[in-house]
Amino acid sequence: MIKKIFGTVAYPFVVFKKKKPLLSFIVSRVATMIALLFILGFAMFGLMELAPGDIVDQVISQQLMIEGKGKGGFNKSDDSFSSEQTMLMKKELGLDKPFYVQYFRWLERVVCHGDLGKSLISKAPVSFLISSRIWNSVLLNLISLVFITIFSFLLGVYFSSKAGTRTDIAATFFALFFHAFPGILLLILLQLFASVSGLFPVTAYPDFSFSQSPVKFVFSYSHHVFLPLLASFLGGVGGTMRMIRSTMLDQMGMPYIMALRSRGISEKRVYLNHAFKNTLNPYITGSANLLASLFSGSLILEIVFAYPGIGRLMYEAVMQQDVNLVLANSMFVSALVLIGMLISDILLAVVDPRIRYGAN
Repeated sequence: MIKKIFGTVAYPFVVFKKKKPLLSFIVSRVATMIALLFILGFAMFGLMELAPGDIVDQVISQQLMIEGKGKGGFNKSDDSFSSEQTMLMKKELGLDKPFYVQYFRWLERVVCHGDLGKSLISKAPVSFLISSRIWNSVLLNLISLVFITIFSFLLGVYFSSKAGTRTDIAATFFALFFHAFPGILLLILLQLFASVSGLFPVTAYPDFSFSQSPVKFVFSYSHHVFLPLLASFLGGVGGTMRMIRSTMLDQMGMPYIMALRSRGISEKRVYLNHAFKNTLNPYITGSANLLASLFSGSLILEIVFAYPGIGRLMYEAVMQQDVNLVLANSMFVSALVLIGMLISDILLAVVDPRIRYGAN
């Protein structure tokens, strides 16, 4: 009886999957993304709860320090905030409830009203703070991804044709070197170079807005982000280039390549028209992981070069234990990475006709 009921309920989904395999795959991936974001948010709230103290304790400590300085020194016995006042502040901020209750209240507010809440520190809407920073990070990481993609393919294809030569060995050495080099140390060294040489700014963002002078902003922005982009490029191009190189070498040993050569097709056409196309699949699969690593790495980049992005905002929110801002930040970045993975899966089906999601 139960099996029959289950079969009746699942029948429309089975029919939909057979008729629209790619669409059903997208729907299932979106459902999985929502579940992952729910679990991530719950875990973030739990981790913030485990951190010592909370935002109320920080506000009270800062207020006591200010009052202590005004009186000529900080006196621990001067309890300007009673326990009743502390509990009242926590109740106003909703911090008097267990973390899971706080999380479900936040989730209800987001889903039902589209309200991400307000920052517990600045009292500004979280949506405004994120929207003012997120596009800076997206722009920076997309530029990094484009440059890494272009040069990885150019260098990977070129060095695959020079396999075993001194040029190939030297390129492999430098690729491994920069891939293994600590990213934070590279950023610090580049900032020291900018400070000593004076050729580049030590910050990664102009001191005026785009609306004031669009053309001047573009040139100034390019000048400011050159060194951070260089660090991101050197850290990401090595691994991607080696992956494309190894894929090309693997393809060049395939029987169909030998058949193409035996038919008198030029080596250039064999490389670019046939072998090159088959390097797209592993790159598209790995591009989502590359984008995720760029976003995670941009946290250090934005702190070192004072870049006003989402990573720096996340760092400041964690240090201040601003729960609303931390949760919204992590949700946005995670959603972007998951969307990137979904797009890579769809592109795989587009570039490779052998892939049919859900088809039997």
